[in-house]
Amino acid sequence: MHRYVRFEAVQEPSATFLTAGDEKMQLEPKVLENRFVRLEPLSEAHREDLRAACAADPQTWTELYPYSMLGEAFDLSWARMARDVEAGQLIPLAVMAEDRCQGMSCYIAPDAANGVVEVGGTYYAPALRGGAVNPAAKRLMLGNAFESGCNRAVLRVDAINARSRAAVLKLGAVQEGIFRRDRITWTGRVRDTVIFSILADEWPAVRDRLDARLAEFA
Repeated sequence: MHRYVRFEAVQEPSATFLTAGDEKMQLEPKVLENRFVRLEPLSEAHREDLRAACAADPQTWTELYPYSMLGEAFDLSWARMARDVEAGQLIPLAVMAEDRCQGMSCYIAPDAANGVVEVGGTYYAPALRGGAVNPAAKRLMLGNAFESGCNRAVLRVDAINARSRAAVLKLGAVQEGIFRRDRITWTGRVRDTVIFSILADEWPAVRDRLDARLAEFA
């Protein structure tokens, strides 16, 4: 006696395809500006103001950042960033407020072929936190990325950084998962990293949410 197994139809997951004619992501260093913040390609002219901004909050560097930009470590980190820029792995931007650099944020590891880039390496001087600067900077950087052909923007956050995790979720990013024991920080702490992303077809809704938030600031 033969037994037959009946296979139920299974709905295949949807897929997005890019044709050979689609343009690759083309991210270039350039000035980005709105009424809340100005982002400039990081240069030697910003170096000492950024050093002072980083020195304004030693606790944050010690507790949350995987690397240090305090004291002598600042120059080592600056040199590392210069090498990464030269290798095409970093596009750092100076966060300008009151006509001086008071922080930085970066496009990290841009993958032009796949249209993927991380937005991170962000630091703001204490005076800039909690207001319009962070959402305004993210609006500029994400908008520029997607206008440049980005397919997927990635944001990585230290798992213990509850404030940043909440801020990224508030942007409208999707939490994809947690990389456990992902990095050893400069203090020796082993950190877990939370991975978030925003896809190109999700960007219009995220953009509108950011614009609504920014409209609340005078």
